[in-house]
Amino acid sequence: MPALLVTYDLNSPGQKHAKVLDKIKSFGSWAMLSESSYAIGTSLTPQQVYNQFKTLLDTNDRIYIITLKQPCAGYGSNEVNNWLDNNLEN
Repeated sequence: MPALLVTYDLNSPGQKHAKVLDKIKSFGSWAMLSESSYAIGTSLTPQQVYNQFKTLLDTNDRIYIITLKQPCAGYGSNEVNNWLDNNLEN
């Protein structure tokens, strides 16, 4: 299954972090890369995923949905490293 990066900044008062995180987790397969960057496993396109987040965003928020592929490099927990190894396509 393809993997996508969901990275965002919520800048408005009354930010909707919980709703954004719930949406990320709704994809079932996910890994937290940093405070507001997640990898998700989905067969949806980046545009289709973005469309699911649009209603949760205010006009000065930012979000990007980016396709992830191997190879990758980084430093983090073994759990996240294993998720990436098992979910990123070549």
